[in-house]
Amino acid sequence: MFLVPVFLLFILVSVSAEPIHVSIRNNGPRQVDYAAAADALRTKYGYFPASQSRKRQSTAGIGIVDQNTDASYFATVSIGTPAQSFDVILDTGSSDLWVADASCLSCSSSTPLFDTQSSSTLKTATGSNSETTIRYGSGAVAGTLSADTVSMGGFTVTGQTFLAVDQTTSSLLSGSVSGIMGLAFVQIASTQATPFWQALVNGNQLTSPEMSFWLARHRGETNVQPEESGGVFTLGGTNSSLFTGDIEFLNMPVSTPSFWLLELQALTVQGKSVALTTSGTTALSAIDTGTTLIGGPSDDVAAIWAQVSGAQQARGQQGLYTFPCSTNVAVTMSFGGKSWPINSTDMNLGPVTAGSNMCLGGIFDLTAGSNIPEGTGNPGWVVGATFLKNVYSVFRDSNPPAIGFAQLSSAAGGSGAGPSSNSSEPSLTSSVRTTTGTPGPTPSGSTTSSTNAAAKANIPWRVDLSILGLAVLSWLWFL
Repeated sequence: MFLVPVFLLFILVSVSAEPIHVSIRNNGPRQVDYAAAADALRTKYGYFPASQSRKRQSTAGIGIVDQNTDASYFATVSIGTPAQSFDVILDTGSSDLWVADASCLSCSSSTPLFDTQSSSTLKTATGSNSETTIRYGSGAVAGTLSADTVSMGGFTVTGQTFLAVDQTTSSLLSGSVSGIMGLAFVQIASTQATPFWQALVNGNQLTSPEMSFWLARHRGETNVQPEESGGVFTLGGTNSSLFTGDIEFLNMPVSTPSFWLLELQALTVQGKSVALTTSGTTALSAIDTGTTLIGGPSDDVAAIWAQVSGAQQARGQQGLYTFPCSTNVAVTMSFGGKSWPINSTDMNLGPVTAGSNMCLGGIFDLTAGSNIPEGTGNPGWVVGATFLKNVYSVFRDSNPPAIGFAQLSSAAGGSGAGPSSNSSEPSLTSSVRTTTGTPGPTPSGSTTSSTNAAAKANIPWRVDLSILGLAVLSWLWFL
């Protein structure tokens, strides 16, 4: 995971009516263990191996960092008083916030650690319920429930509950990344704490109860650096310079929100429709910014690759498929409205081995090796960056919650008409507000605000978002 200094100079002034846009950075080339990443994702989604009363106030654009050629995306969060900054993976597929603390002996020497002794506002839980473990496909983290002032993109929540991690599975953290920020719903939080974004909504800090993503693509480029500008994460609304046309919103098809879910209703490969499984929950798709690939039910994935000449199951990499590198794989997905095409570059993860003419595909069998039958409540599909790089995505906390997609503008690397006439390039704006809360599901209290006049930038700078890419990094995203 990776160092992402987000450019945020927050000057207390006045409340901004615009969302805050955080730029995303992309990490450059690095060997990714996609089989391990697939296993991690299976565990994350329960496929275990067989063994608004007031007007919203503000918006923030946060730059995202793209790490290891679209493998992961992350942003910077500040914790404590005085503030300590950390790079965390932005993950709509989990709900807990955690960072490694100074007592973590299993953490790498390169991992920035939270110094609990230096924060005057830190509160630490005591007693039998103070220790918590969060399990991921790639391992687990354990630590102490804590509460402190947490800020991102100019927004602040006081008394935000998080896990100060003192134990991690070896190699779970990598590079400058110190933890994960879960952006799903409180119902799946291991800490049982209200996620940071929901605390902002509950505190009426946001202009609109929305968060939006543009995830940049660097796959297919040459001379990609370990970290690159990775897009923009917007809290409190959308960035109109990054999409064109209307945003197509679809309501979540579940009564109790947990993951961000939609129902996959149609899929084509090489221009041909694929008959999808529609019984039970197998059509439910978790829309997951913390995942690199797309995972689906065994029969559906087999049917997808059956449409690609020369495709076959990868040897020794359970659930993955290979295909001739010279083939452009054209896939579209529809969740009940428009059909959204996936760039063939995103479907090609590169040669299986150096010099091979067979490449790994971006869609894998999520249920391979699982002892959990399909249709038992787990999302049948997990839709990660392979798809999300091709759309502007919006997550809205409405009743019911909804997810929206729009065509990327030319400024965001899409084929759309481009930004509107009053916005020639993607830009970032930030404003600061503070919510006072307490550990648990419902933060409450007063708010203050300020505007960041210095945070505007032409191309989205970065707030780091890590999207599962390396075996290590990708594992983190599979939270």
